[in-house]
Amino acid sequence: MRNSSEDARRRESWLRFRDHRNRALSVEHGWLTLTSLQWLPAEPAPLDQVTGLWSANGPASAGGHATLTANADDGLYFMETGEPAVGTFTATLGNEESLLWVRRGSIAVELAARGDRYAVRTRDNDSPVQADFEAVPVFDYNPKLVVAGRFDEYDQPRTLPIATSNPDVPGAITAVGTVSFELDGTRHTLVAEPEKLGALSLNFHDATNGNTTAGWRSVATRRPGPDGTVLIDFNRATNYPSAFTDFGTCPMPVDGNVIAVPVEAGERRTR
Repeated sequence: MRNSSEDARRRESWLRFRDHRNRALSVEHGWLTLTSLQWLPAEPAPLDQVTGLWSANGPASAGGHATLTANADDGLYFMETGEPAVGTFTATLGNEESLLWVRRGSIAVELAARGDRYAVRTRDNDSPVQADFEAVPVFDYNPKLVVAGRFDEYDQPRTLPIATSNPDVPGAITAVGTVSFELDGTRHTLVAEPEKLGALSLNFHDATNGNTTAGWRSVATRRPGPDGTVLIDFNRATNYPSAFTDFGTCPMPVDGNVIAVPVEAGERRTR
């Protein structure tokens, strides 16, 4: 027998979560503003949607750096200081690091190291995706999709290879254990990644993908109890940026992280 007052409390908390999620997505130069992903060439050259000449002299892991050469007519300004970017400048990043480096008008230029290569992503506050955004479509709250599970921790964290939303960018995750739970009469087990303060992240495919939902989604749990018990609220399943834009490099689920039944909760497909 369900506890109706507990269900109501969780639904109110979910509504606050949804409000926070929509506001976080629509921030200036956020994920909804991505308009390009461009790999930097070896020799200085212009790029689309941004002025100046850009290049990279080697992979990030081998000490390579990115270079920008700009003049006053390029109209570029450093994001951090607001000072004009006039001259030749370099920046060094570790793999998977990013830097909002310069801006011009409504466009911010993010320097990124992905797959050990340097790239820039343009983030335009005037992008149609940002301009048209009101809220992520979601399924109605369903208390039956708040399920109890069990976390079994690995003796040591494991590094596992994954694919990403960009075929040119390989990825890897740190896995800390598995979470098992029952849904629609079937037992499922997902590999878990660490979140802040001991919480867990579950990145998963399910039977709704490509129809009513994006290709995959993620749900975060609170910290498991001392006995490994954990609560999974699939109403809080969220899309990755790649559900909104072609220019993300988002991690896909590790092989086997598949829920074979429809998870009709959380965020829906956006495009």
